[in-house]
Amino acid sequence: RLVETEKKGLYVEYRLADERVCRFLQTLRELAESRLAEVEQVARQFLEERGAMEQLKGGELLRRVRGGEVTLLDVRPPEEYRAGHIPGALSVPLSELKKRLGELPKKHDVVAYCRGPYCVMAVEAVALLRKNGFRAHRMEHGVVEWRALGGRVETTPRTAERPRRVRRQSQ
Repeated sequence: RLVETEKKGLYVEYRLADERVCRFLQTLRELAESRLAEVEQVARQFLEERGAMEQLKGGELLRRVRGGEVTLLDVRPPEEYRAGHIPGALSVPLSELKKRLGELPKKHDVVAYCRGPYCVMAVEAVALLRKNGFRAHRMEHGVVEWRALGGRVETTPRTAERPRRVRRQSQ
């Protein structure tokens, strides 16, 4: 009962049952990292090689998002964004980022996040954004870490699919 499910048509949406599950996952990850020091070392080396260690922490990020100083991008797939995202974040999946660069303002810093500290989607997004002239940063936390730290999470309902036309047959 760590996860709740909700059937919606052909889909089943999953979400963590409550904030304690988020804290549990965060604590479990921290325990694993402390028991296996190589994990942090490998992750740090990976990120440093890609120049993606520059990151914003939660409080600073929220202040800048509220002040209109940064554009916050959730680069996870749309389903994950709908299930829960950081307030103010735009859903721009990594697979769509290149073709949607024109939608992003270059006058603001762009902060990308994905599934957490070991997820590489935000790293790839930052590299692509910087290559195209954006001032981009990576947020280390994903939604689970954000919630575990007491941050608010928003959900977005699935948009209604366009109804199919049914052709009537004459009798």
